[in-house]
Amino acid sequence: MQVKEKNFLLTGAPGSGKTTLLEKLISELEVSADGFITREIREKGSRVGFLVQDLKGNQELLASINFPSHLRVGKYRVNLAGFEKIALPALERALSDAELVVIDEIGKMELFSDLFQKLVIKALDSPKPLLATILQKSHPFAEQIKRRPDVVIYKVSREKIANIKKELKVQLEILLKKF
Repeated sequence: MQVKEKNFLLTGAPGSGKTTLLEKLISELEVSADGFITREIREKGSRVGFLVQDLKGNQELLASINFPSHLRVGKYRVNLAGFEKIALPALERALSDAELVVIDEIGKMELFSDLFQKLVIKALDSPKPLLATILQKSHPFAEQIKRRPDVVIYKVSREKIANIKKELKVQLEILLKKF
């Protein structure tokens, strides 16, 4: 099997399993990976915010319904400084030291950061495989990425998750053997 594309983007509705799929792939691939994951913060069964966590375990608040910020996505107020403190060094490390670059997610909250946008382009242009999640809704920066010829987009749903994981794992293993 020949793989031309090396940037793999997972998209889908919130709760479709994108982050879970990304984490399973990272754990099953026997390669060094770096980047970041976003996690929900729940209180009494309701989502009240998000954390950004690098793959080494360092984390910061990404957004919260209670955070004092003028940057908003829906009811969440974005902690841009906290996001950049974790995500930017994680992506720089991934581009210099890891075999696989991981971004969860290229979304509205994260895209408030111009520095993050520059690193996303750098990751897409690098020779290293990229595994990322990306917002499903339209956004100018996200649409530009989705149209790139070196990108493969997988629309994740609970029904398709096992097949997508199997296919992506094979493609990534082929690419990663080249390094």
